[in-house]
Amino acid sequence: MTEECGILNIATCLPQALYDFFMNVINSPIQPLLDMLKFFLTEPVNITIFNPLWAIMIYVISLFYGILLLYSGFNFIISGYDAEKRNKAKEWLRNIVIMVVLVQASYFLYSLTLDIGSLLTAGIINLVGDEFFLLSIDNLVNIGLQFVFLLLYLLSVLITALLLTIRYIIVCAGVVFIPIGIFFYFIPALNNYGRLILNFLGICIFITFFDALIFLVCSKIVEIDFFANFKILVMISAFSLANLLMLYLIFFSAIKSAFNTVDSVATSSVVKYLK
Repeated sequence: MTEECGILNIATCLPQALYDFFMNVINSPIQPLLDMLKFFLTEPVNITIFNPLWAIMIYVISLFYGILLLYSGFNFIISGYDAEKRNKAKEWLRNIVIMVVLVQASYFLYSLTLDIGSLLTAGIINLVGDEFFLLSIDNLVNIGLQFVFLLLYLLSVLITALLLTIRYIIVCAGVVFIPIGIFFYFIPALNNYGRLILNFLGICIFITFFDALIFLVCSKIVEIDFFANFKILVMISAFSLANLLMLYLIFFSAIKSAFNTVDSVATSSVVKYLK
């Protein structure tokens, strides 16, 4: 707790008060952005707004349960004494039952996964001191570099905030698509599309954990005397690495997975045609 200034301690209190005031003035323009970053990194995504759409999606998917059960039962009946066909029919029936359970519980499972992801990220972020993200006047070299690279730092923070906002929207809307991904995953012909949806949402959920690890490592680096003189450059590097990681994992990996899915489907079609 900061000691209040009085006549007896004004000699030591006044310089500290002036320093705190000056630092607040310097960091006040970026503080709202940093608060927004911490919110998007640590707070669980609120998916309740999409609950009605999730319910509609579950209703639509449930219309196919009866058809799939009839199909699996029909295959089991016509399999006769063929052990291989009977095993496939049993496996198909088992997969349908698992799919129904997971689809119906997808909202709870998705919410639980989000809570786990946010708790992991918050645990790492709490190890990173707030002063790491703030400008400082601890040494002359860093002060000079801050004046030179201040705009670049603000730009990197702004880009991070934008990417985290996009990630938040994707994860929030993901509750509508998670039952679709589960449904597709258990249908052999649509398995690749199910994997694509589930992998993409999983990456979007846990990407903030890896961002937090980057910030933690960089915050420990600036504690080294040599790198403390270049704190602003380390901060810019931390946000740049986080941005590149999010761009690669969220967008580039999704595009790559989509192309791989299309190639796999095309290859399967060609093989079936040749047979």
